[in-house]
Amino acid sequence: MSRVLRSTLAAAVLAACSLGAPAQDAPSNSLLIRNATVHTAGPQGTLDNADVLVSGGTVRAVGRGLAAPANAQVVDAQGRALTPTLFGGVTGIGIEEVSGVRETVDAAVSLGAETKQMTVRPEFDVTLAFNPESVLIPVNRIEGIGWTLLGAGTGSGGSIVAGQGGLVRLDGSPDPIGPRVLFVDLGADASGLTGSSRAAQWMILDQLIDEVRGRISPDANAALLTPAGRATLAKYIGGGGRVMVGVNRAADIRQLLRWSQRHNVRIAISGGAEAWKLAPQLAAAKVPVFVDPLANLPSDFDSLGASMDNAARLRAAGVDVGFSQRGDASHNARKVRQLAGNAVAAGLPWADGLAGLTRVPAEAFGVAGTLGTIAPGKRADLVLWSGDPLEVNAVAVQVWMDGRAVPMRSRQTELRDRYLRGEGPLPRAYPAGDGR
Repeated sequence: MSRVLRSTLAAAVLAACSLGAPAQDAPSNSLLIRNATVHTAGPQGTLDNADVLVSGGTVRAVGRGLAAPANAQVVDAQGRALTPTLFGGVTGIGIEEVSGVRETVDAAVSLGAETKQMTVRPEFDVTLAFNPESVLIPVNRIEGIGWTLLGAGTGSGGSIVAGQGGLVRLDGSPDPIGPRVLFVDLGADASGLTGSSRAAQWMILDQLIDEVRGRISPDANAALLTPAGRATLAKYIGGGGRVMVGVNRAADIRQLLRWSQRHNVRIAISGGAEAWKLAPQLAAAKVPVFVDPLANLPSDFDSLGASMDNAARLRAAGVDVGFSQRGDASHNARKVRQLAGNAVAAGLPWADGLAGLTRVPAEAFGVAGTLGTIAPGKRADLVLWSGDPLEVNAVAVQVWMDGRAVPMRSRQTELRDRYLRGEGPLPRAYPAGDGR
């Protein structure tokens, strides 16, 4: 479906729902969404013909027949789907503008590239470069993406321990939410950072543990960590913060499980093309796996066992499954619901497909108390859809952040509107008189 047709459909639905038509003198922080199919993504499941009451940026009640407070804005959803805002996966939204222009990308550190000397800097934190005014934010937000995990990359001359990232909401807030996440890359793609050997990756990880625990002196010639690096890494050892590991091959995942259990490290897996082969072990270890269901054919020797039903097999074994895409995820985070839809088409239950975009990442990254489900006390970050949110022909009709309707505009919609205008005294490429 073209973006023009999508926009037209969204506008029609918007008018039908009477959005933006509050009662007289309605306060901006009071909202009742009425007669929706509410996919709570939580214990209440899906509620038909239900209402969601919002006040002060927080969901106050979810149920049927809720009374509208005096002067509340009332939205008639007419039975359409209402969900929490969706998790965009691991991206560089706000730390990347144009992937091909190095000066606009802040996801990796390359200290030591010139000297060819390995430098391990877990204290590197990409959230310090986050730009809440990035043009990528409204592009993804108007399609239902409300939050994302900023990921640290290995870069050139970096190490397999890439650094830290964190969750950010796409509401213009400048600061991350929740605890930091440490990023580690393993397998063939990262072996160039460990002497062209994946076996050396475990040797290096074990040495880092030895340094953190004081078995290697900070001033030893072989030491890899700075004092700040030791202090940072210590937070993730012994059951501390979450470590997100990019890994695909089943043999590497097996070694990762052994390593994490030996050192009591709370891991999550990104990629996991062959994770289904170890589904029972991952479930027993309570390791969430963030898959790309479109990675369903072998693309390298680490993913020979890639399977379309990877997510379904993992979930059937009891693994919490989330979604994150490969490639240009920052500019295309809005496509993450297509990943969930493909997983559902390959056997994953629909409710688990939605959970992988909402509740599962919220629980994995420590923000389940405020995000990921529609429930009293949670942030009123909501999306009203024109249809099934896991179908590509559905559009986000309206997005609310903290109960406030966000403008459903982005640089892309503004460019579209500019070039759809009729001919005037100036070519279409020039702004109209209203300054757009």
